[in-house]
Amino acid sequence: MSFIETTSKEKGKPINLYYEDYGEGKPVILIHGWPLSHRMWEYQINSIVDAGFRCIAYDRRGFGDSDKPWTNYDYNTLAKDLEDIINKLNLSEVSIIGFSMGGGEVARYIGNYGTSKLSKAALISAVPPFMLKTEDNPEGLEKEVFEGFKKEIKKDRPSFLQGFGKQFVNFEKVGDRISQEMADYYWSIACNASPNATLECINSFGLTDFREDLGKFDIPTLIVHGDADQIVPIEISGKKSAELIADSEYHVIEEAPHGLVLTHTAEFNKILIDFLKS
Repeated sequence: MSFIETTSKEKGKPINLYYEDYGEGKPVILIHGWPLSHRMWEYQINSIVDAGFRCIAYDRRGFGDSDKPWTNYDYNTLAKDLEDIINKLNLSEVSIIGFSMGGGEVARYIGNYGTSKLSKAALISAVPPFMLKTEDNPEGLEKEVFEGFKKEIKKDRPSFLQGFGKQFVNFEKVGDRISQEMADYYWSIACNASPNATLECINSFGLTDFREDLGKFDIPTLIVHGDADQIVPIEISGKKSAELIADSEYHVIEEAPHGLVLTHTAEFNKILIDFLKS
């Protein structure tokens, strides 16, 4: 197993992040969604490597096989973790691909560190620019939505995650695009996350404003969203990000849910590989 020792510490010990590194060529970093791990990218990794790229997929702190500290799940810390990965692996001309919550890492990384080490960026079913309803973001979600998530997780985390997983792929509507066994597998990945990290990250993806970060994007950026996303509605996320990022390529996948990387794999993979090769 491969780990990167970050510059961040808890109780005097560095936080170690698990990663997998395959292929050769220009590097592509995959950043997973909440509350999953790098394993959610199983059906993208092969396509990326086969297309001639080096593919690096890591587990966010608190998730998968990475260390599970009690605190520091804010996006400034998570972006610093990404910076540590890029530096420790001595990467340049990197494409950073963020799914859902992972899109926040992409945005905050560019906001804090710029694009000198990057080639391209992608926001897939991603939370930017701003999920929360405020006076200057009236289309956002009420804070009570995120508080409800936390309440249900504290009450019965496995049950909440099962229901969330069904919404993740619009299980009752996608027909034979996903099996019960696959849904169960994704549920098991989510259950493996740190319970406290699962809670802490709700504030991070739900309450963080990325609008200023998106204004600093100056590299080609892919935005992909499903118009049937029940988790991160397209109107407050993908559509607005496309309006805020000047050099963006925006794809709407019809009838696709939040977890389109799983339900619309072939269509999404083609969009992603074409973008990486362009």
